[in-house]
Amino acid sequence: MIRIWGIEFTLHPLFVIVMFFSVLTGQFLELLTLFMIVLVHEMGHVCAALLTGVSVKSVQLLPFGGVAIIEDHGQLTASREIGIALAGPLQNGIMIVIAYGILQAGVGNGAFLNYFIQANTIIALFNLLPILPLDGGKVLQAAISLLLPYYFTLLWSGRVSVTASILVVAYALLPLGAGGGLRLNLLMIGAFLLYSNITDHRNFPYRFVSFLMHREAVYERHLRTGSVARPIVALAAKPLDDILRLFKRNQYHFIYVLNDSGDVLAVVPEQRLISSYFRS
Repeated sequence: MIRIWGIEFTLHPLFVIVMFFSVLTGQFLELLTLFMIVLVHEMGHVCAALLTGVSVKSVQLLPFGGVAIIEDHGQLTASREIGIALAGPLQNGIMIVIAYGILQAGVGNGAFLNYFIQANTIIALFNLLPILPLDGGKVLQAAISLLLPYYFTLLWSGRVSVTASILVVAYALLPLGAGGGLRLNLLMIGAFLLYSNITDHRNFPYRFVSFLMHREAVYERHLRTGSVARPIVALAAKPLDDILRLFKRNQYHFIYVLNDSGDVLAVVPEQRLISSYFRS
C-alpha cells in the first residue's frame, strides 16, 4: 500500500497473482514496468478528479488499470466523469509518444521501449472497451445519462456490462472446446469484470438513492446558471418512485401534477418530491 496526496493506493489480489507468476517466470522487470504504467494511468484519473473538485478516497491497482473510489457529493457531472475517465488512457498516449520519440532518436534499449509502447497501447485500448468499471464503460454510461433518466442509465449500463463480462469469460474458455489451451489471463480479467458488475448491479438501487440525496448540487447549479428547468408531467395517481426514476442527471426538474382531465393541479419542485420520498 502507498499513499499519494492522502489517497490510498492498494494492489488488487489479481495484481498480486500476476506478480507471483512474474517472479517464477523471470519477468519481474516487465512487472515493474507494468506497475509504473498502471500507476501513471491512475494518477491521470486522480489529477483530473482533483482539478474538477471531485475527491478521490482510494485507488486499487490492477494489471490493466485500476478502480478509483470517488466521493461524489453531487459534483460529479456527466462531463466531469467523461473527462476523468479519459484522463487515464490519455496518460498512456503521452507515454507512447515519449517512448516512440526516444526510440526514433536511437536512445535507450530498443526492445524495452517496444515493450513499453506495446504495454501502454494494450492497457489504453483495453480500458476504452465499453464495459464497466473500465474507462470506456464509464464514458458510455456518462454519455447515456445525458439522454436517458439516471435510473435507467444505471439499470441498463449495468445489465449490458454484465452481459459483456460473460462474453469475455466465454471467449477465454472458447479454446477448451476445440482442445486448445485456456486463455488464463483473459479468464482472470473476465472473472474480475463479471464479479464487479454483478456486485455493482446489485447495489444500483443504493447508487440511485445516493443520486437523489445529492440533488441539492444540481439545484444550486440551476440557480447559479439560470438554466431552464426540465418539466416532468405526471398524473396525481402516479407512484412517487416512478416519477423520481424520470430525473435526469444534469437537469433540474419541476413536476406538473395533472388530474384525470388533464388539468394542472400543482407545479412541484423536485426537492419536495425527494423530501416526501425519504420521509415515507
